[in-house]
Amino acid sequence: MQRSDLLEEKRTLDGARAGWSNPAVWIGLLLLGGAGAGAFSMENGVQRFLQSYLLAFSFFLTLGLGALFFVLISHLTRAGWSVTVRRLAEDLAVCLWLAAALFVPIVLGLDQLYEWAGPAAQDDPLIQKKAAYLNAPFFILRWVFYFAVWIGLARYFYRLSGLQDETGDPELTFRMERLSAPGTLLFSLTITFASFDLLMSLDPHWFSTIFGVYFFSGIAASFFALLALIVIGMQSFGLVRQSITIEHLHDLGKLTFGFIVFWAYIAFSQYLLIWYGNLPEETGWYERRQEGAWMWASLALLAGHFFVPFLFLLSKHIKRRKGLLAAGAAWVLAMHVLDLYWIIMPQTYFGASGRIPFHAFDVICLAGFALLFFAAAKESMRRRSLIPEKDPRLSESLAFENES
Repeated sequence: MQRSDLLEEKRTLDGARAGWSNPAVWIGLLLLGGAGAGAFSMENGVQRFLQSYLLAFSFFLTLGLGALFFVLISHLTRAGWSVTVRRLAEDLAVCLWLAAALFVPIVLGLDQLYEWAGPAAQDDPLIQKKAAYLNAPFFILRWVFYFAVWIGLARYFYRLSGLQDETGDPELTFRMERLSAPGTLLFSLTITFASFDLLMSLDPHWFSTIFGVYFFSGIAASFFALLALIVIGMQSFGLVRQSITIEHLHDLGKLTFGFIVFWAYIAFSQYLLIWYGNLPEETGWYERRQEGAWMWASLALLAGHFFVPFLFLLSKHIKRRKGLLAAGAAWVLAMHVLDLYWIIMPQTYFGASGRIPFHAFDVICLAGFALLFFAAAKESMRRRSLIPEKDPRLSESLAFENES
């Protein structure tokens, strides 16, 4: 396919509602605000709401970080095939500013979410030994730094990519490539420590040096599944049907498949190391996830996050059929939610003693976050073409074909 073949293609979101006029913004805020207000009328309701809020926040944060990772790695490797789909990743990554805004309730509820931030920490000698790191001011300062790095990188690539649409200057591509190496290093460091802060510190007595890699594997697998769903959804509305082909979707399916295998490898490695080490301060984390109903959740995660998508996405014929690929991608995203639920909820009072504390707050918070991120992503996409019109590697991407 050549550039001239795109003249009749629809690749802009013309007529889309912008900013605060988008009903999704108000419905999302109403869901989150209504659930938060209702929590005050329930016994332990605020704590339970905040745990659901943390689940939704973690899920959508990982999707935004996955988008930023894809943008960075595309420029770092000077990939040509991904040019037409990279623009959508830029549009999603730039929405990380919204994650920063939605982090405020977590900061306000630190003592409800994290044992190390609550009054009981004063009587725990192990937590006191970690107090130089696990304290509220330093926690907030770290997250200010994380968001500054993520938002700064996302805005840089979004701005230069959009500017290239206007000027066609190839030097802008070289500038983005030069920043991609230090940017990837900063990204790796920040997501590792962010995973420690956000999720691993829910149990301040437990630690795993591989947890950051585990967190990253979920980020990557879920993002590529989301990107495939977005492309298929857009094409069903007549957008980017020629510039993003079945060849690109095939590769997104392969990346989803590959990171599913990587997630399973890292999850098994973490479990195996802790199992044969047999240290009480490490095994307790898994013991909670093997009690009562949590054992069934653990088995469901093993089957649903690895065996089912592995077998389903193994065939190239599945990855080259939009309906089947969309079904597989939606399944992967659902399993990512289960994975985060499995990490967060057994650490809580509500999930103790083998109980799975499902609550309506879980669905409401996920729906509220989905609407807000949908509105933010739609706004970033509305401002420019859905593909990088003058990227020097656009022709290579348009002509891309899988060898097998």
